[in-house]
Amino acid sequence: MKIIILASQSPRRKDLLEQIGLEFEIDPSNYEEDMSLKMEPSKLAEFLSLGKAKDVAQRHKDSIIISADTIVAIDGEVFGKPKTPERAKYMLKKLSGRVHFVITGFTVIDTETQKQIVKSVETKVYFKNLSEQEIDIYVASGEPLDKGGGYAIQGMAALFVEKIEGDYFNIVGLPVLALATELKNFGVSFDKIKSSKLNG
Repeated sequence: MKIIILASQSPRRKDLLEQIGLEFEIDPSNYEEDMSLKMEPSKLAEFLSLGKAKDVAQRHKDSIIISADTIVAIDGEVFGKPKTPERAKYMLKKLSGRVHFVITGFTVIDTETQKQIVKSVETKVYFKNLSEQEIDIYVASGEPLDKGGGYAIQGMAALFVEKIEGDYFNIVGLPVLALATELKNFGVSFDKIKSSKLNG
């Protein structure tokens, strides 16, 4: 089996790939994301994930590269990682009591055959009304700063989510089922992975 490379240093994506039994190496992309590009949110997420994958693909022969980019879209506005407390507060106030979309674009590239697939998955998320105090406490925790849209559903922000429609793992950062389906088309066998895990 070819070496699988995750083009991300996200601990969430690493955990999700390990959860489904994949053996892989990590080589974070140096690709510079541009969230200001005038594109449909799903196309933007796909474009950014492709940029990340291509950057890492240059460094690896005969490998399968996996990359992803997760963004939040609301009212035609696109949110990536806030990086500053002020930006995080702005995002959370915007999401408070509203419905938004979490979109993860993902790319798979076979560096030997140059075969590639670029797709995106969208999940609808309903937030409860957030008080100023809830937002301030959450932002002070530091958790939102490196999360797309300014929150982590697998963290304390689980308290903000009334319901979702779609793939939960997509919100965490990787649409596991959609990705696994595409990986099978690249010769990645999950049956062998599962049986070896069970026997080991």
